[in-house]
Amino acid sequence: MEITNLQASLDDLHEQLKSIEERREKLITGTRKVVLLCGKSIVDLHRNEIKEGEKKIEEARLLLNEFRPYAKTDLQRYMVDAEQEFVEASMLKSICEGSPLPLREDLSVSGPSYITGILDTIGEIKRLVYDRMRTSQTTDVIRLFGLMQELYNAVYVLGVYDNLIPGLRRKLDISKMITEDVRAAVTEDSRRQLMINALAILEKKLKDHV
Repeated sequence: MEITNLQASLDDLHEQLKSIEERREKLITGTRKVVLLCGKSIVDLHRNEIKEGEKKIEEARLLLNEFRPYAKTDLQRYMVDAEQEFVEASMLKSICEGSPLPLREDLSVSGPSYITGILDTIGEIKRLVYDRMRTSQTTDVIRLFGLMQELYNAVYVLGVYDNLIPGLRRKLDISKMITEDVRAAVTEDSRRQLMINALAILEKKLKDHV
């Protein structure tokens, strides 16, 4: 049986698969570097080392731009984790700086990565809230908690697209739990502060009557 034409077709497929595998390996290596850089930048930002964090985010941006062409349309799934981390780090930087939150167009990421990255940011805001509570920065605590709620509410309406964005429902559930935990902590801290203020007023009154 003549299989010359069939073999030629298989040879073409072999070259295509080889190219895909090579691009896949490049993406795995490159996106791993992006995730690592973004993770380190988040640590810097929580330490209030804004410039160091910003530098790593910029390095991550350049790497994403370098490796994005390898994803084309068939390997986009390999960009998701790196883009999510990049969104999370970029959002946190803006929050720490007090600058406007970056839009999807600013970050050049996919829609799903932007959405899930925003939800991941809520966990980082929780850390900021607890840090501010320890140093009694009440105004900042309220502001950050309000931001958590606003971000969650903004993304919540997109939960109906969980079938199009893998993991969206799970991240929404986690974000809701985080927000409720912070709500309880902020409420308890407010009550404690009111009690401290009331005791201080009472103590002053007692001293005045001595």
